[in-house]
Amino acid sequence: MNHHAVLNRPLLTPPFLVLGAFGLTAIVLLLVRFFFGMGSVTNLNGGYPWGIWVVYDIVVGTAFACGGYALAVTVYVFNNGRYHPLVRTALLTSLLGYALGAAGAFIDMGRYWNFYNMFLPWQVNPHAVMLEVGLCVFLYVMVLSIEFLPTVFEKYKAEALQKKLSGLLFFFIALGILLPTMHQSSLGSFLIAMGWKVHPLWQTMELQPLLAILSAFIMGFAAVIFEASVGAVGFKRQPETPMLVGLGRIIVGLSIAFLVVRFVTLLMTGKLGLIFAFDLGSIMFLLETAMFIYPVVILSSPVQRAQGKKLFYAALCTMLAGALYRFDAFIITFNPGAGYSYFPALPEILITIGMVAMEVMAYLFIVTRFPVLTREEH
Repeated sequence: MNHHAVLNRPLLTPPFLVLGAFGLTAIVLLLVRFFFGMGSVTNLNGGYPWGIWVVYDIVVGTAFACGGYALAVTVYVFNNGRYHPLVRTALLTSLLGYALGAAGAFIDMGRYWNFYNMFLPWQVNPHAVMLEVGLCVFLYVMVLSIEFLPTVFEKYKAEALQKKLSGLLFFFIALGILLPTMHQSSLGSFLIAMGWKVHPLWQTMELQPLLAILSAFIMGFAAVIFEASVGAVGFKRQPETPMLVGLGRIIVGLSIAFLVVRFVTLLMTGKLGLIFAFDLGSIMFLLETAMFIYPVVILSSPVQRAQGKKLFYAALCTMLAGALYRFDAFIITFNPGAGYSYFPALPEILITIGMVAMEVMAYLFIVTRFPVLTREEH
């Protein structure tokens, strides 16, 4: 039996057209950026060479897109097949999220016409963290595209091709687990490389890669719950709450591990007192910690966890907590030295919103054309 089906809904709805308006605005501003340079649309400077595009699209957005990665580890490594029906939708959101990250990296390149040099061994610096991130993101988009091909073959009834690919799929699944592990850990290595510019409350040195991976898993599982919950309401489908409850339990364990590692590290390095300095760093640290703790409290209760609304709010809060953790480290508390400041220009914000809008439009187009969502009776 085929467990997935095309979503039988009209595509050109008022919300879709609103998203299209934001997307069109972003395209116009991107033309300005590519013709007249970064300075024409951004507030980037020597102290802040990375702005909202890199931090949201690559640092935060790819963590939101780790739902496919998190479920792949759960289903294929820990052999927990009960979550298999969620894999295809998580795979699609991962593909679109990482594609957005790759697009953001290209947009943020000053000399974007030289992007191909990252694929030429004689042109690259093999010790650069950015090289590993760039290659991992590019390769992971390719792997996700291949993993999504069975959905395309199913749509066009290409059974012979689907059978051939199924014999090779285990290899791409393994790559699909390895590459985001490398990429997310490298994002932690970025903070190590930035040294004193990173606020002490976020500079944990050797444990940065571990915290980056843990937060990616947490945000990925939360994104799966968020997407399934929003989809159930928006598409008027049967909620998948019974299946999502188990993911809530996983989020609790991972969040506790994340908080324990972080606080023990601060204690061992003598930085714990900075939490109560009540400066910008202290306030942001307390805020994001509270945002991590709230979902743990909610999801630790079997009664509250089984309630669809509570589960959704906990997942949303978890996603925001993870996003704030990364924004705090890379922008909000980042200190490049005296004389530098940064706040994104309006075109930067509009381009970011427009890119996300195009991602959502692509998701809606695909689920109304290809068998991505589970059949409701299944």
